[in-house]
Amino acid sequence: MAAHLLCSTLVPNIPLAGKEGVVTAIRSSIERHPVAAYFVLAFAISWGGVLVVVGPGRIPGSTEQTEALLPLVVLAMLVGPSVAGILLTGLVYGRAGLRDLLYRLLEWRVGARWYAVALLTAPLLATAVLLALSLTSPVFLPAAFTSDDKATLLLVGIAGGLAAGVFEELGWTGFAVPGLRLRYGILATGLTLGLVWGAWHFLVALWGSGTSTGAFSLLLFLPQLLFYVGVLPAYRVLMVWVHDRTRSLPVAMLMHASLTASLPLILLPPARGIPLLTSYLVLAAALWAFVATAAAANGGRLSRESLRRRVA
Repeated sequence: MAAHLLCSTLVPNIPLAGKEGVVTAIRSSIERHPVAAYFVLAFAISWGGVLVVVGPGRIPGSTEQTEALLPLVVLAMLVGPSVAGILLTGLVYGRAGLRDLLYRLLEWRVGARWYAVALLTAPLLATAVLLALSLTSPVFLPAAFTSDDKATLLLVGIAGGLAAGVFEELGWTGFAVPGLRLRYGILATGLTLGLVWGAWHFLVALWGSGTSTGAFSLLLFLPQLLFYVGVLPAYRVLMVWVHDRTRSLPVAMLMHASLTASLPLILLPPARGIPLLTSYLVLAAALWAFVATAAAANGGRLSRESLRRRVA
């Protein structure tokens, strides 16, 4: 009944029998390509929400607009991955899938080393990179070292990181990672999801690249673009690697939260334009070096087989 009602709303001029066929065809397509369907739905919800919040013709936004609307834009973005993940888990995998999602959501008992990797990788690497670069210029000093209100900066960073980690990983790790791991190894899964994860930020990056007059600034946009296509894919590979060994959504959420809290919040330096671009380039290289180290410690590869082969 619910499917028929939805179809009647979306395609009111199609007869009932035709609507049933459309519903069946859509459901069949989703079941054949669940991860692709998830990506489409997550983007549609998030980007649709962003466009509703900022209004038509306001991308890029002016500095005043972005400062005023940023909290609402972030909330609109976060709805997409979580809602899409829960909906498609129920639709594709039914109650068994929802039980598995709940099991992973409650799986806290993992080794301390995995919590260390999840919580410390991003802040330690980012701090090391920024302090090394600060030897050439003070614009690279992390905000946590220079802020006059360190307590507020820390609280905002933790709150923002946890919100992003919890809501996003309900979908990215909760739904997309297991689906991709049925076919691919950790590296391919991480690269695929990492690039999609980066692309998911594109609309907000574009919106936030406006000057005080609302004109597009390439110097504001490029550092964000590099962060999303350079840093995020490398970090996502590490996240998939950690999840593969823990099966814990809370650990994945904390690992995501650690990155978001570190950059672009607690550790974000005052550098802008080319200096900020440089810092993200070095951070991306450091993360890929970390990936290579993890692979070397595992005999040269992060994983030897897909999840499907491993459980067969």
